[in-house]
Amino acid sequence: MKTHFIAIGGSAMHNLAIALKDKGYEVSGSDDAIFEPSKSRLEKKEILPEELGWFPEKITPHIDAVILGMHAHQDNPELAKAKELGLKIYSYPEFLYEQAKNKTRVVIAGSHGKTTITSMILHVLNFHQKDVDFMVGAQLEGFDCMVKLTEDNDFMVLEGDEYLSSPIDLRSKFLLYQPNIALMSGIAWDHINVFKTFDDYIEQFRKFVASITAGGVLVYNEEDAEVVKVVENAENYFRKIPYKTPEYEIVNGKVHLKTEMGDIPLSVFGAHNLLNLEGARHICHTLGIMDEDFYEAIMSFKGASKRLEKVEREDKGILYKDFAHAPSKVKAVVKAFCEQFKDEKKYGFLELHTYSSLNPVFLEQYDHAMDGLDEAVVFYSEDALKIKRMEPISPELIKEMFKKENLRVFTNAEDLHAYWETLDKTKGVYMMMSSGNFGGLDLTK
Repeated sequence: MKTHFIAIGGSAMHNLAIALKDKGYEVSGSDDAIFEPSKSRLEKKEILPEELGWFPEKITPHIDAVILGMHAHQDNPELAKAKELGLKIYSYPEFLYEQAKNKTRVVIAGSHGKTTITSMILHVLNFHQKDVDFMVGAQLEGFDCMVKLTEDNDFMVLEGDEYLSSPIDLRSKFLLYQPNIALMSGIAWDHINVFKTFDDYIEQFRKFVASITAGGVLVYNEEDAEVVKVVENAENYFRKIPYKTPEYEIVNGKVHLKTEMGDIPLSVFGAHNLLNLEGARHICHTLGIMDEDFYEAIMSFKGASKRLEKVEREDKGILYKDFAHAPSKVKAVVKAFCEQFKDEKKYGFLELHTYSSLNPVFLEQYDHAMDGLDEAVVFYSEDALKIKRMEPISPELIKEMFKKENLRVFTNAEDLHAYWETLDKTKGVYMMMSSGNFGGLDLTK
């Protein structure tokens, strides 16, 4: 099968391209910008475009499937050529469904926790050599590619994202998967640039639950009131399995899970991660993994990339980074960090750079998000606001919205980096929260 990717360089798209190449497909692609690690990984598989840009001449009648990424625009010249030729154009999730439609589909959804839960499930299955197809949005230890597609595997585990499918398909990605087994971890308003009201956002999860196949299974977080409402109001038939935060304690700085089989020491920390773990346990149980085997495997789980990930520093200082940027994620990470390091001085840095986080209407969702930190810093780039064509935001508004005394606010990278240099990283503990990179800040030095 011959496939062509429009916007092949994306973190999700390049993984799918590699998975198809590994499956034996003929793969080509284009993009106007490709960064690391996508560039090196595509080059290694010999599917890196020879030059950047869009080339309609690449689109020929011999192509069986065109896969369109979110980075492309509706007026993309390659997309126009594909339409002109009448080629089959898929969004990323639409193509994944085509690959998985004859398998049992396990879809992990939620505003937060879905990457970690999916990663936990895959770690346990990999530990016990249970082979499944999968797609997850973060790099996981022991896996070369974060998409796997085969002809033979019976199951496919998918991280279900509620964001849009493609520039020409405005459905939420997870609505295309039609899960046989699903999990919903939590609902907290996100992607305000797309879902203008909280009810618009919740509606996507109502539709997701409605898309569960007849007689399917939904594992859901019973501690989340919005999730419970969605589940209770669902009209389709499926089996409901609630979960909640399990009992645990912190002994000598290490989390121990309290189970019927005794205390289980873990490498991850934070109540939200223990809640994620419990959801993963129930999903694994539906896939034939008994609790004893789940606990044996989960002890060695160190976390998904950029999810409470410890950074190895040259000075041996204690520093973690997390992808957290939405308010609910920031609050969960800060709470976990403060619980884990009760006696140390705690520094927390948050970068705002998504459309939602830079929207003044949305900022009030961050109230008290950084409570518990001894030193709290918020960074956003005035240049980023200009690039996104958004109105300026004053540091005073940030301080007002966060409701955090002595909050430091930086609006350009140079000032942030200068402040960073004044800190002795061997004293205290540091949490860096961003889906960006703090203006190029090197966290290892």
